[in-house]
Amino acid sequence: METELIATLVGILFLLILSGMFSGSETALTAASRPRMHLLERDGNEKAKMVSLLLKDKERMIGAILLGNNLVNILASALATSMLISIFGTNGVVYATIAMTLLVLVFGEIAPKTYAFYHADRVALAIAPIFRILVLLLSPITQAINWIISGAMRSIGIRLSETTDGTNSVEALRGAIELHQGDNSDIQHERVMLRSILDLSDVDVAEVMHHRQDIVMVDGDLPATDIVKQIVEAPYTRIPVWRDEMDNIVGVIHAKELLRQVCAHQKKPNQINIDRVSSPPWFIPESTSLLDQLQAFRRRREHFALVVDEYGSLMGIVTLEDILEEIVGDIADEHDIVPVGVRPQADGSYLIDGRVTIRDLNRRFDWRLPDDSAATIAGLVIEIGRVIPDEGQIFNQNGFRFEVVRRRRNRISMVRITTPKPIQIPNEL
Repeated sequence: METELIATLVGILFLLILSGMFSGSETALTAASRPRMHLLERDGNEKAKMVSLLLKDKERMIGAILLGNNLVNILASALATSMLISIFGTNGVVYATIAMTLLVLVFGEIAPKTYAFYHADRVALAIAPIFRILVLLLSPITQAINWIISGAMRSIGIRLSETTDGTNSVEALRGAIELHQGDNSDIQHERVMLRSILDLSDVDVAEVMHHRQDIVMVDGDLPATDIVKQIVEAPYTRIPVWRDEMDNIVGVIHAKELLRQVCAHQKKPNQINIDRVSSPPWFIPESTSLLDQLQAFRRRREHFALVVDEYGSLMGIVTLEDILEEIVGDIADEHDIVPVGVRPQADGSYLIDGRVTIRDLNRRFDWRLPDDSAATIAGLVIEIGRVIPDEGQIFNQNGFRFEVVRRRRNRISMVRITTPKPIQIPNEL
C-alpha cells in the first residue's frame, strides 16, 4: 500500500513538473523576441532556427502545448483524487480538488510563467528542440482539433482569417518605439529618428523643400563672369539656371564642375559655355513622398531635384540632405546659413520664425500640432484663422496660443506660441 502511495506521489510530482514546463514554454515561446531569434538564426544558431519555425506555425504550437498541458493536469488530478479517496473516502474528492488547484496554480502556472516571462529568449532556446519534436508528434491531433474549431466557428458565422494585416505590424513597431523610453537625450533622439523613418512614406517633398523665395538661382543669359561670381558667393553647391523667366529652369550648375571650367579658361573666363557646364534639370511633383524620392535619389545617383506643382510652376528644391535631416535632424556645415528659428522666452513662450516646419516643432518639443493642411507654422496660423492675419492677432487651438508678432507684406515672419499649461492637481481633494 505504501509503495503504491509513494509511486502515486512521484507520478503526481512528475506530472506537475511537466505542467510547469508546458505552461512556461507557452509563455516563453509567445514572448520570445522574433527579431533577436532572426539575428541568432542568421549567425547559425540552430535552436534559434527551431524557435523561428515554431513561431511561424503558432497555431499548431499553441495547440500542442495546450493539449499536453491539459492532459498532464487532468491525469495529475485523477491520480490525486484516486489516492485521497482511498485514504479519506468520499471526502478525498474535496481534499484533492483543493490541493491540486493550489499545486497546479502555483507550481504549474504562476511560478513557471513568471520565470519564463522574464527569461523568455533563454527559455525558448532551451526548450525549442523538445517542443519541435512534440509539435510534430501531436500535429495530427491538433490539426483535427483545429478543424473541429474552424467548423464550429463557421457554423455561427465567424471565419478565422489566416492572413495578417501589414498595418498591424507597423503599428506594433510604432508601439515598440514609444516604449523606448528614458531621460537620456540620446534615447529621446533615437526615438525621434525611428519615428521619422516610419513617417517617410506619409510626408510629401512639399513639406520639407526649400521654397523658391529662399533658393539661389542665376540668369543663364548673364555674362559667364557674373554667373561665376554669383555662384562663388552662394552658400550652395548646386545652383539652378533660368532663362527668360524664373519658372523656365534650363539646367543646374555644380560648383565643382564650374571650377574646372574656370581653371581651364583662366585667361578668358567669358568663354565658359554655361550650357555645357549645366546638367539637365530633374523635375518632380510636389506630391512625391519622401520615401519614394529617397529611392529615386539612390536609383538615379543624384542629390538635387526641382519641385513643381500641378501646373508646372516651380515651387522649390529638395535635396538628399533635406530627406536625411527628416531622420537625423538638422545638418549644418561651415557654409550653411543657420537661421534662429526658435527662441525660448522667459515667460515660457516661444518666438518662432514663420518658416519653421510644424514637423520640426513636433519632433523637437513632442507637441501634437496638426500638419495635414499646412507645412510651416505660418501656414498653420493662416489655416486656423482662415485669413492672412495682422500683427497682434491671436488664435487658439488645442490649448496652444498663437500670436502674430511680425508680418512682412502677406507673409507671417514671426509667431509667438504659448503652450498649454499643465493641469494642477490639488493636494487635497
